[in-house]
Amino acid sequence: MDYRLELVLIPVADPDRAKAFYIDTLGWRLIVDGGIGGGKRIIQAEPPGSACAIGFGVGVTDAPLGSAKGLHLVVTDIVGAREELAGRGVDIGPVRWYDPGEGAWQDGPHPKRSDYMSFVEFSDPDGNIWLLQERGFRGRMAA
Repeated sequence: MDYRLELVLIPVADPDRAKAFYIDTLGWRLIVDGGIGGGKRIIQAEPPGSACAIGFGVGVTDAPLGSAKGLHLVVTDIVGAREELAGRGVDIGPVRWYDPGEGAWQDGPHPKRSDYMSFVEFSDPDGNIWLLQERGFRGRMAA
């Protein structure tokens, strides 16, 4: 039996503002935008290359605004992904990695570009927090 995660609901205050952020700013694919009865509306958007979409709208979740934290988007080049999103106008943090030996965050991607070690954070207009996480880097590293 397969159990595929295909939709995660996130809370938003203004569905049209959220739609503009996810579709126009981030460049995600719009899957659906429509009424679901009883004055409710669902909007679903899918990140490029993802099998899981997000859903938001009117009457689809009663979670508090900004309560979706740590939603991970896995990318193969975290530096390139950060540059792309910054170029689209996203207010995005720096690339960093956690050094357990130092017990602190370090600037830049992980020195060995090891899987699951480099992160970048941004939030949507409602305070839901997204993390980019690098896995499968195949580019050239600086000597």
